[in-house]
Amino acid sequence: MTHFTRRTALAAALVATTAIILPGLALAQEKPTLRLSSVVSENDIRAEAFAEIAEAVSDSFDMQVFNGATLVAQGSEMTSIQRGNLEMGLIAPQTIAEQIPAWSIVTSAYLFSDAAHLKATFDSDVGEELNAMAADAGIHVLAPVYFGTRQVNLAPEKEIMKPEDLSGITMRMPGGDAWQFLGEAIGANPTPLAYAEVYTALQTGAIDGQDNPLPNDYNMKFYEVTSQIVLTGHLIGFDVLAISKELWDGFTPEQQETLQSAVDAAIAKSTQRHLDREAELVQFFKDEGLKVYEPDRIAFRDFAQKKYLESEFAASWPDGMVDRINALAE
Repeated sequence: MTHFTRRTALAAALVATTAIILPGLALAQEKPTLRLSSVVSENDIRAEAFAEIAEAVSDSFDMQVFNGATLVAQGSEMTSIQRGNLEMGLIAPQTIAEQIPAWSIVTSAYLFSDAAHLKATFDSDVGEELNAMAADAGIHVLAPVYFGTRQVNLAPEKEIMKPEDLSGITMRMPGGDAWQFLGEAIGANPTPLAYAEVYTALQTGAIDGQDNPLPNDYNMKFYEVTSQIVLTGHLIGFDVLAISKELWDGFTPEQQETLQSAVDAAIAKSTQRHLDREAELVQFFKDEGLKVYEPDRIAFRDFAQKKYLESEFAASWPDGMVDRINALAE
């Protein structure tokens, strides 16, 4: 009888101990895991922003950042989220446009005048429409992530003031119809070429130029084999930081606010750092002996938008959206 009582007491103690421990385990399990996949390198300004977000939400989420496309392949972020294999991703708008043709509007030349115009658009009713389209595809947009404005970088010393001046200029553009059309839309003769081959192609004269944000020109040392940078500002470069809509909808309002606030703060800081870096590089390139100047941007913009509006890309754009976006420019 005594033996039975001791066993009962031990069992009761075990139950009591488990009751104390299990709630703690349950709480730990209730903290959602958010795996973010991006293609940026670890020393990229955006990588620092993602780390800041993870730290800011650490009390509410277990956010794990995988940069350098180490978790999922570049370009597969959106489908990985849709299939439930990924929680968050940095997605190129061109990738979204492959599934949602109307999104090709935000990949067109001279749609946005600068980073502020990009943000204003996504904060407006236009942004609500675009985000609703993404939501229907299972993606909740947290923020557009600016990473630089694309400028024309040329080896020839020919002055470029209007689109017609780029006629006959062979310009490397990324592969794909949308990118090649972008080259045509600013007046150049585009040709696809792997990014890693651009330096040698410029050096040997196989191409006349290329377009990229100024930090890319610096990182790839294109300034060593070119003579000028024409500040055409023809494309505001950005990606979309997104999360699974199903996951987002399952969060409490407090969790949503925590994540969104952290994203807003970090991306605002990241955007300003990119803008500051671009401004610094203008002087750097001048000091390196390159001619850096602004062409007639209005002429470039009118030329490009006319090209796009007459193209098959515009067929999928919501009526009047270009005008509404133009009206948001400061």
